[in-house]
Amino acid sequence: MTDRASALATGDATVRVWDPLVRLFHWSLVAAVATAWLTADEVQPVHEVAGYTVAGLVAFRLVWGLAGSRYARFAQFVKGPGATLAYLGAMLRGKERRHLGHNPAGAAMVLALLLTLSGTAFTGWLMTDPTRVALLPTLPQIVAPAWADEDGDEYGEGREAEGPLKDIHETLANLLLLLIAAHVGGVVLASVRHRENLARAMVTGRKRAAGPDDIA
Repeated sequence: MTDRASALATGDATVRVWDPLVRLFHWSLVAAVATAWLTADEVQPVHEVAGYTVAGLVAFRLVWGLAGSRYARFAQFVKGPGATLAYLGAMLRGKERRHLGHNPAGAAMVLALLLTLSGTAFTGWLMTDPTRVALLPTLPQIVAPAWADEDGDEYGEGREAEGPLKDIHETLANLLLLLIAAHVGGVVLASVRHRENLARAMVTGRKRAAGPDDIA
C-alpha cells in the first residue's frame, strides 16, 4: 500500500516526503552557509571550515540525489526547460498544480543552488593556497596576477588572494544570496498558494497527502 493510500485508509492527512538525511542536509547547509557568510574576512579559519562543510554537504546531496529515497532523487523532480517554463507560466496565472515533492521551479532552484555552492566552495579552496591554481590546466593565465601584492611580490603562506579569483568567489557568493532570497520567496509563495507550511515540512518530513489534482 502506498503512503497516500495508507493515509487515506487510516484518516491520516499527511505522508512522509522528506527523509531524515534530506532534512539534516538542508538545515546543516543553512547553518554552514550562514556561518561562512558571517565569518568572511573576519574569522578566516572558521570561514574555511564552513566552506569545507558546504563542499562536503553538496557532495553528499549529489550522491543522495542518485541513490536516496524517492523524493530525494533528481530523476523524480528534475524536469526539462519546457516543463519548468510551463510551470512558471502557470504560477503567473495562479494556476500551478501542487507537487508533493519539488515542483519544476523548485527543482531548477535546487540545481542552481548546488552549482553556485560548488563554484563558491571551489574558488574558496583555490584561494587558500596559490599552488592549487597550478593544478588546473586553463586557469593559471587568468588568475596568476591574483597572487602578487602592490610591490609585485608573491604572497606568502596565509596571505589573502586578491584579483580575479577573489572577484569570482565574491560574485558567486553574492549570486548565492540572490538565489537564497528567491528560494525563500518561492517557499513562502507555495506555502500560501497551497495552504501548507513548507518550512515545517522540511523539519517534520511530512506534507499533506496528495489530492486528486496534485502531482505525487
